[in-house]
Amino acid sequence: MTVTAADASTGTAVTLPRPYQSYTYAYPHKTAYRPLTPRPRLADLWAGESRQALSLYLHIPFCEIRCGFCNLFTRIGAPDGLTGRYLDAVRRQAAAVREALGDGEPPRFANAAFGGGTPTFLEAAELERLCDIAERETGVDLRAVPLSVEASPSTATADRLAVLVERGATRLSLGVQSFVEEESRAAVRPQRRADVEAALARIREAAVPVLNIDLIYGIDGQTAASWRYSLDAALSWRPEEIYLYPLYIRPLTGLGRHADPRTADREWDGERLRRYREGRDHLLSHGYEQVSMRMFRRTDAPPQGPDDYACQTDGMIGLGCGARSYTSRLHYSFDYAVSMREIRGIIDDYTATEDFSRALHGRRVDEGEARRRHLLQSLLQAQGMRAADYRLRFGTDPYDDFPAELDVLAARGWLDDTVRPGLLRLSAEGLAHSDAIGPEFFSPDVRAAMAAYETK
Repeated sequence: MTVTAADASTGTAVTLPRPYQSYTYAYPHKTAYRPLTPRPRLADLWAGESRQALSLYLHIPFCEIRCGFCNLFTRIGAPDGLTGRYLDAVRRQAAAVREALGDGEPPRFANAAFGGGTPTFLEAAELERLCDIAERETGVDLRAVPLSVEASPSTATADRLAVLVERGATRLSLGVQSFVEEESRAAVRPQRRADVEAALARIREAAVPVLNIDLIYGIDGQTAASWRYSLDAALSWRPEEIYLYPLYIRPLTGLGRHADPRTADREWDGERLRRYREGRDHLLSHGYEQVSMRMFRRTDAPPQGPDDYACQTDGMIGLGCGARSYTSRLHYSFDYAVSMREIRGIIDDYTATEDFSRALHGRRVDEGEARRRHLLQSLLQAQGMRAADYRLRFGTDPYDDFPAELDVLAARGWLDDTVRPGLLRLSAEGLAHSDAIGPEFFSPDVRAAMAAYETK
């Protein structure tokens, strides 16, 4: 089935792409990474790089269950001693990174995040140790920067939350997905509504400044009424942020192994778009502003603290075998996998590693890719991008660098033509199609590398 729309300027028919293709939270995509030969020294990679506004990300690849939709780098449970060995390796890696950064320009961190996996899979004492590693080995003051932590209802215990708050956590993101128990089971995320509510009560009692609740639309059996039920259940806690995620069925995930091919057709696209618009409009009518396709923030939410990090330009230090690091010339990480067997092997290799002084897997970022990344990561935000900022960085105009891509967006009506000159911003419908827009800006080289990637 083909979807068409009228060209915004000529009225002629325009074919629209499928709306749900890929979540472009980073570019180039991790499936475009390859083993690096030779393996560059971290000290060489970071030589000459700015250290004035770095982001620190620590990845904990453990969960109590593997959700049916999840293709993140994580494993179920941890045999005796594995979390301790993993933290030992994180400490060694952190020390190697800090040595590579040198003392010529001491690193200044603008924010920090613990992700996964489920960071709160770690027990309270292990979370203390994780914070110690971040502070003592990398030099970040967790109490002085925004610190975001991901959690699940079953692991958001009072003792873990107390550690995080005392160590400076300013934001806690709770993966709820649905307040309807039947939908949770359909997404292979079995949980009781009472347990979710109890976790939310503990988070509010712990006084984390910013609570985010993740919800998913497009679950089998979800209706407009059940979607509204979950939205209202989330709103009753007045979270400072709510993320609305479309359900994807990915290769090698729990749902992916059993998916009926018909679920990937236009009817499902239409269902997800309807749920998205219903969710967006409901949140906007309840005092939230839209930050991106997925993110909504309460208009009166308190700021998390100073954060002058810009993902388009500033570097990232990733610690843990599921984390990525960014310099201006290379994005790098450890190997990536989705299947449990492969993930377990990668984690075992990581915990046995003694020398973390070199990058193993990654992708070079040349000037052209840097331009694409800057445009994508700016355009997919609701506030858009000032063309003057792009010109200041690259010396060219985005319309000169990407004329065909931007003309297509304009023809579909996906660029906001009501804004002042010099501002590139998606229209409401363009923002709704962010997961189609992102892949259209991928370079031919990145597309080819992603197509050649062997899923494992």
